[in-house]
Amino acid sequence: MDTKRIASGFIVAFAVSIILLIPNNYVTGILFALIALTAMDEYLKAISKVCKPIKWIGYLSCIIVAIINFIPDQYLLSGLMYSIPSILLILFAQVIATDMKTTFKDMAYTFLGICYIPVFTMFLSLIDGMDNGKILLGYILMASWGTDIFAYSIGCKLGKHKFSKVSPKKSIEGCIAGTLGAALIMIIYTFILNNYFGFEYSYFIIIIAGIVLSIIGQIGDFSASCIKRYVDIKDYSNLLPGHGGMLDRIDSVLFIAPFAYMIFSML
Repeated sequence: MDTKRIASGFIVAFAVSIILLIPNNYVTGILFALIALTAMDEYLKAISKVCKPIKWIGYLSCIIVAIINFIPDQYLLSGLMYSIPSILLILFAQVIATDMKTTFKDMAYTFLGICYIPVFTMFLSLIDGMDNGKILLGYILMASWGTDIFAYSIGCKLGKHKFSKVSPKKSIEGCIAGTLGAALIMIIYTFILNNYFGFEYSYFIIIIAGIVLSIIGQIGDFSASCIKRYVDIKDYSNLLPGHGGMLDRIDSVLFIAPFAYMIFSML
């Protein structure tokens, strides 16, 4: 039994519980920004093995996760629309100002990290600000970590067919079990909400959402593994013993967040 992994798991669960219990969206927005900043630091250190990322804009971009809670709703959409072009403009300006000592490769890898981490994390803050936002965040965590738990448990025992060289330990059986397990947990969660807290969420929609979000989360997991394989590292850091770094822990959550926001908005 990996006691370090279990202890780290309890610490993560405790931290998540605190975030979900905090009623103030401004505070949770700041906490999400700190999470993004930690993950961004891990990403920038990782890609520093293959390029020279523009770290200052990478770190500064994490502010967007917190400030969206301070922007009035009528200006939020336009603000978000112009944030990405503005960041890209600054990155190209850096390349020009350094007379191309900062290369296109440096800029591109930095821009990828900004889109991947703070922009995706931003959707967690947006969901938190929706009606019953804390409840909806619970669905995201179940889709992500529920998939991990079932995929790992079933894959270790029954997994025989490898899924991809990107992550050699993952099996097709584990991936399928992860998706079905996540959907099952989300159904149970919905049953509790509907029967004990007066919600009226559709089980059919939750099942479909669970399957879709679980698959997206697994793509996110593989995507993070792609980056690690490219820069030849096992984990992004040792922040959480047994789990790796912050980015190792939230890679699937990040990918799920924007698509979950789209689904929740339609509902």
